[in-house]
Amino acid sequence: MNKTAVVVGASRGIGRAIVEQLAAIDGMFVHALSRDREKMNNTFGHLKNVKCHPFDLSSNVRQQASEIFASVGSIDLLINNAGKLVNKPFTSLTHDDIEGCYQTNVIGVMETVQAAVEYISAGHIVNISSMGGFQGSVKFPGLSAYSTSKAAVCSFTELFAEEYKDTNIKMNCLCLGAAQTEMLEEAFPGYKAPLTADEMAEYIVDFAVNAHRFLNGKIIPVSLSTP
Repeated sequence: MNKTAVVVGASRGIGRAIVEQLAAIDGMFVHALSRDREKMNNTFGHLKNVKCHPFDLSSNVRQQASEIFASVGSIDLLINNAGKLVNKPFTSLTHDDIEGCYQTNVIGVMETVQAAVEYISAGHIVNISSMGGFQGSVKFPGLSAYSTSKAAVCSFTELFAEEYKDTNIKMNCLCLGAAQTEMLEEAFPGYKAPLTADEMAEYIVDFAVNAHRFLNGKIIPVSLSTP
């Protein structure tokens, strides 16, 4: 049976790998969303079942998403993978630093989902958080804005699942540990992760396709190491 997936934050790292692996599934059509449409076109242009859409999480998110989803039609999978990282000592954080993290990592996710629910009659929404936002995990200096915003995504997941528990829309959240990406290098320069972006994407894709049959509103750590 044909299915439609939407991946937000698709131009690099884990998001790129998620799109490529979803596209390899028979009957799956993938809509890739990111600010960098040119990069997506260069990466996914050879894939006939992938369509790229410019999408900026910094403003007018719900309007942008509504226009894109109206053209997409029915949605079976939505993966909110985009993230903004700021690595600064706490007292050096500016209002714009904090606002930027929350706009992309929390508000943008919520407004994307607001636009999406109209087009999901039965499906799975997967929010990508971080071990930095997982309660009880080791925390690191410099990541206050990023990690607290990712913690908010966890809370949103639980609240959405409760509000929509009598529907066929399921939502879960994956708190990712270290995978070798550009964002990891920004947070922990020189650190070598135990997983590649492709390996982490393999887990996410399998989870997105299958886990909603068993789980709803769950916050799941996916980590081999600290960081």
